[in-house]
Amino acid sequence: LKHVKPHGMLYNQAAREPQLADAIARAVKSLDPGLLLVGLAGSELIRAGERAGLATREEVFADRGYQPDGSLVPRGEPGALIDDDNEAVSRTLEMVLNGRVKSRDGAWATVNAQTVCLHGDGAHALAFARRLRDAFEQRQIRVCAE
Repeated sequence: LKHVKPHGMLYNQAAREPQLADAIARAVKSLDPGLLLVGLAGSELIRAGERAGLATREEVFADRGYQPDGSLVPRGEPGALIDDDNEAVSRTLEMVLNGRVKSRDGAWATVNAQTVCLHGDGAHALAFARRLRDAFEQRQIRVCAE
């Protein structure tokens, strides 16, 4: 076990709610203080991990829409998912190289992209992952496992 990343609704709640984020960080630290805590870039979960003395990794999403404050567009709303692979690759490169993402209303949101999540449950997930990896390699963006 190298890292802990809450999933789904818990991940999104911990991104916004300091008390929940602190509880998760305390639980991770009590399990193993050497674990990385992964959370949405700029979120309460990242701040909680830092308060707890954990190493953290700020995560961005290759295939999700963003709001102006850097949070994710809720799944049931328009713009939540990025279906176009070209757009998703372009947006991910912008996040990694320039620390920003265009929100669904056109404003730039600041993000610290230390790790990238892409969803593996789509029909074209493997092909998209390969495209993203190729785009990273062309720009000499290091891909590694920690």
